[in-house]
Amino acid sequence: MSFVPDTFSPSPPSHVPLSCITTQQDHPRDNDDEQSEPSTSQRHDRSPTPPLPEPRADPLVDLPVPPYDAGDDSEVFDVCARRLSTDQSLLYPTRNIQSSDGLGYPPSSASVCSTATNTPLPSRASSPLPFYYSGASSCSSDSESEPESPLLGRAQRQPPWREREREGRRWWALPFGPNNAENWRRRRRWRDVIWGVRSCKRVLRRLVRHPLFPKTPVTILLTLLFLTIFGVSLTFLLIYILNPDKDPLPWRGYCTLPQYSSGPPSLSLSPTALLQTPLPTNLTLPAFPPSDFDALAPAGVFIGVFSMDTAVERRMLVRSTWANHVRSREGAGEGDGGLGTSRTVVRFILGQPRKDWERRVKLEMETYNDMIILPMQENMNSGKTHTFFTWAANASWVPPLYQDNFTRMPEDFSYSNATNPAPVLASHDPVWAHRDQLTHNPPQPWVRPDFVVKADDDSFVMLAELEARLRVELYKDPLPPPPVSDRKTQSSQQSSLWPREGEETAILDFNQIASYFDFALPSYSTRTSSASPALEPATPVEPPSRDPLVFWGYLVKNRFMAGELYALSFALVNWVAQDPLVKTMTHGAEDKQTSKWIRAHPRADEVRWSSERCWIYDHPRAGTVYSHGFLFPSEVQRVQEGVVRDLERLAQQLAKESASTTALAVPAGQNVIAPEKWSHSTVSKFGSRYSPPSSDLTLEYSVEALVEGSDMSMVHDDGSLTADLAWKYREGRWKRYAGRRVGGTVVVHFIKKNMWFLETAAALLHGEDVTSMERALEQARAFEDVDVDVGEGEGEGEESSGESDTEGASDSAPVRDSAAAAATDSSETPNTRTMVRRRKEQGQ
Repeated sequence: MSFVPDTFSPSPPSHVPLSCITTQQDHPRDNDDEQSEPSTSQRHDRSPTPPLPEPRADPLVDLPVPPYDAGDDSEVFDVCARRLSTDQSLLYPTRNIQSSDGLGYPPSSASVCSTATNTPLPSRASSPLPFYYSGASSCSSDSESEPESPLLGRAQRQPPWREREREGRRWWALPFGPNNAENWRRRRRWRDVIWGVRSCKRVLRRLVRHPLFPKTPVTILLTLLFLTIFGVSLTFLLIYILNPDKDPLPWRGYCTLPQYSSGPPSLSLSPTALLQTPLPTNLTLPAFPPSDFDALAPAGVFIGVFSMDTAVERRMLVRSTWANHVRSREGAGEGDGGLGTSRTVVRFILGQPRKDWERRVKLEMETYNDMIILPMQENMNSGKTHTFFTWAANASWVPPLYQDNFTRMPEDFSYSNATNPAPVLASHDPVWAHRDQLTHNPPQPWVRPDFVVKADDDSFVMLAELEARLRVELYKDPLPPPPVSDRKTQSSQQSSLWPREGEETAILDFNQIASYFDFALPSYSTRTSSASPALEPATPVEPPSRDPLVFWGYLVKNRFMAGELYALSFALVNWVAQDPLVKTMTHGAEDKQTSKWIRAHPRADEVRWSSERCWIYDHPRAGTVYSHGFLFPSEVQRVQEGVVRDLERLAQQLAKESASTTALAVPAGQNVIAPEKWSHSTVSKFGSRYSPPSSDLTLEYSVEALVEGSDMSMVHDDGSLTADLAWKYREGRWKRYAGRRVGGTVVVHFIKKNMWFLETAAALLHGEDVTSMERALEQARAFEDVDVDVGEGEGEGEESSGESDTEGASDSAPVRDSAAAAATDSSETPNTRTMVRRRKEQGQ
């Protein structure tokens, strides 16, 4: 039965003559309706066939001889190997199909070798090879050969695409023709894909067959657990490596040290540079607002809050809080009646809404009149910011000045004369604009804004504080132009990059391109342009515009302004909307792209980069490097005094190290690492989730605990400082703002939850101006100033009030001691707790 013995066997395995192989014209499996099985009379009417010779005897194999009768030669001859179809043959007859003649073989009338007659002689001798490996054909000609046999295998027809592929590959076809090249690339691509799939299957098969591969349920579960732990660990490792913010920022130093320069920050400056030698010891602490602040006319500010169609709840929170609240628009204390923000407008900027939200967005627009739909799909870093500034350069308007009794007012600005009819007002627009529409018909036309602000909807903005900062920047003297040599170099670079009319395009130099875009090229790609000298720029006919060039925001790593909120003066906005180079730089991180636009400005050295890193921070619950408690001017004043003392100690330490022979002196200009205590916060901890100081705080107590430096933020469960005492001796808003209207927090960012948003509103907009304890102390101070010659009744009243003060002072002693122990730096600035302690000492 095996292949090898049958192949080399000397005796033929078969004695059936090939002449008995007949064709089957009417197989029962064929669905041929035109051909039918012949009847019995038709079979007997055929011509007789010579009898078949008797098979030769085989000495090795004795096979039974079929019982052929002499009188039935024709019928016996017809009973031969039955074919499965008209194009197949069998070497052995099968008897499992019953025929109409009762012999088990359907009739046949044609032979394989000839279509005319059947020969009684065998067509070939027996072969020593197996019948299914016979190389000789039993046919007399090639035209009558039939290679299709079930035992030899059915001939497979090639698919049409394979035939077309073979026809396309001719020896005269050029391999580099367009069609051939495309076909070759397609075949090569599919070949690579198939090879990759096969390789993966091969590797997977070897992996599964490896003896260490888990096969039992226990090993499979342990392996999955190990892979899960490994994946999670790898993910956190990559997050830590790719995260540039690994250490908390020294925000206390930001609130104390002045900015390096007002010009564009140099790219050679270290991202963490804060202190340089020699250390400043006699610096002037920054104070805001300046003394002549009220003499400056309000600035026109257009604020575009980036939102999306689904952020309906966040827009409603903005409308009801910082966009409309009186303390946000008028400031602290008694305020200014909304005059400072009378030219400040807030609008929501959206892309095209989706189909499901289109109707809702339209209804919201008609209801509140404060939404702008940009002609583009909603996105964050794919050109929305540039589209917004392009729209603002043409369609942004703010109310005019409603009073002209200011010492300094905007003059000689190129956009001052542009006006537009007053639009339909929103509910949170300035009260002065609403009053103007009620008293004037038609109302005064609106004008161009002085600043266009881009803000995120997760930012909480104090409008009075923002307008005050921008108002001061608006009236500052412009930066002096760069030296003549630098200006000539810059002009020559720009003239070589952008040829004037009538001139041929100059060959671009890689060094000039790199300097224009402010980035470094590798050494192998730079070359020196010596073909033609730089052309001198033509003398300007008109003097440069006096429009302010201001870029205001939070400077991140001395590179770019953070995207939560930044402001551009209208001259920069107009240039961004028209410059062709800026239009090619719209994709990418939008805050970084905006900084690149400003660096590419023709007068980039004259643009003032004003950074505010003290009063812009993240929510206390965010836990980021920019996060700390809610800041107020009173706490910042204590922080500044502590930083100044730290600078004095640090300067003495550096002086001792420089005088020592063993220690190396820090070279001049080298960055000095800021002390770790400058990043300390009494509220939030970097890298950990916020937890309240005590577990049983009420709603008001929990909001007070989020204020930086407050007694409530230093309450502990051990009882050293209780929440009731901390709430009793808290500071009022008038005390926290040091009696000024502005000068506090401008923006709180990273408000990812609506609860955080409401906490921020409660901390910055709510609260008493004067607490009950502060009111009692003021009354006590008033009684002490009374003349000693007052009446006896007044003396008794003073004595009773003194007793109440002494009793209150006895309660405040542990408060002051515990607060001094918990605070990182002490301050001599008088506050409520210091005054209570002094009253106690005087009473004793």
